Amino acid sequence: MIKVVILGAGGRDFHNFNVFYRNKKDYRVIAFTATQIPSIENRIYPPILAGEDYPNGIPIYPEDELEKIIKEYDINEVVFSYSDVSHIYVMNLASRVLKAGASFRLLSPKDTFLYSSKPVVAVTAVRTGCGKSQTSRKVAKILKSMGLKVVVVRHPMPYGDLSKQVVQRFETLEDIIKNNCTIEEGEEYLPHIKEGHVVYAGVDYEKILREAEKEADVIVWDGGNNDFPFFYPDVWITVFDPHRPNHEITYFPGEVNARMCNIAIINKVDSSSEENIRKVEENIKNINPDVIIVRAKSPFKVDNPQMIMNKRVVVVEDGPTLTHGEMSFGAGYLVAKKYNCQIVSPYPYAVGSIKETYEKYTQVREVLPAMGYFPQQIKELEETINRMEADCVIIATPFDITKLMKINKPSVFVEYYLEEENIKLEELLKDRIRVKT
Repeated sequence: MIKVVILGAGGRDFHNFNVFYRNKKDYRVIAFTATQIPSIENRIYPPILAGEDYPNGIPIYPEDELEKIIKEYDINEVVFSYSDVSHIYVMNLASRVLKAGASFRLLSPKDTFLYSSKPVVAVTAVRTGCGKSQTSRKVAKILKSMGLKVVVVRHPMPYGDLSKQVVQRFETLEDIIKNNCTIEEGEEYLPHIKEGHVVYAGVDYEKILREAEKEADVIVWDGGNNDFPFFYPDVWITVFDPHRPNHEITYFPGEVNARMCNIAIINKVDSSSEENIRKVEENIKNINPDVIIVRAKSPFKVDNPQMIMNKRVVVVEDGPTLTHGEMSFGAGYLVAKKYNCQIVSPYPYAVGSIKETYEKYTQVREVLPAMGYFPQQIKELEETINRMEADCVIIATPFDITKLMKINKPSVFVEYYLEEENIKLEELLKDRIRVKT
């Protein structure tokens, strides 16, 4: 029997177990490890998900304990199962595993794809923060305009009680609140819900897919981080960020998405240099010469811009974009610059886990990542904002965080979109989805 440890971050790891390892008698998964997301370790992958071969479930340890686990349990194989890390990071981790005496493994998309009876359009990216969300919203809107019933399936973010998150369906804001969703989950689900699209997520994506198929003409896979899809896509869209040129060939598994997609969107061309755009375009053509390349802008809209003009502001940005996405700013920062705001750095005011976030991600100083993975962290985010000496808060996250906390300053909200420059997504989708339906 091959004894296995799965390295994860509360998403891809569980999927890899469910579709590849769960019912194979010649493998025994001894443990998961967890990283990237705060406070998701020291849990149990529950028996209801692990299956009959694991009556006590499977423990989830911090990744820091990897070498100890390998030696204590005489592990044969360690499987890397999370995303948005550099190639160097992956091989450094592989070197740790090899030194400890185990083999290191990556499962391919083919190993882990689920296949749908309905057409699937997948939206992925080469890094977190490229613009997947606005792209998947645009795709869903186009498909809906074609008269199709769209169901969105979101990459997993199961950071709570896993036994209650096997299959989750979201149709209203109340569904988000009653499921105690994190800010990150709310950011991804609510914009789709506002467009009238049902969103599925959870842990067991075989079950999720079969439920989604019951009410969908077409399924939109809304990817997370820079992971590749769980479902085999009929159309595979990958989003690229010219603010981070060369990341499309130096980060895992973003390079997989870059090589396998049939539509490549270079986003944010309105805020990037032509030199960077051309570099990204060159890299795409080198590794995926047959792909269709779309250039796109990322325009934004602000409600009540007069409230922030020439004012002192707190800028709240999407959390993952700034943390493991390694960006130092997002759309809120660009809005603040446009309206001549004085940006107040949250760094000196940060408390608790928010302060720890700044200590870990040192490129972030002028803006505030919307960290809210657990109730105490939401309170610390609220306290950080309320301690700051500013006139207004610019909220550049898709989810209205004021629904989860009481902020002592007025706030404005930023929405951002995808606007193609050279080729319309509608034309590309009509050509590819029509036959399937």
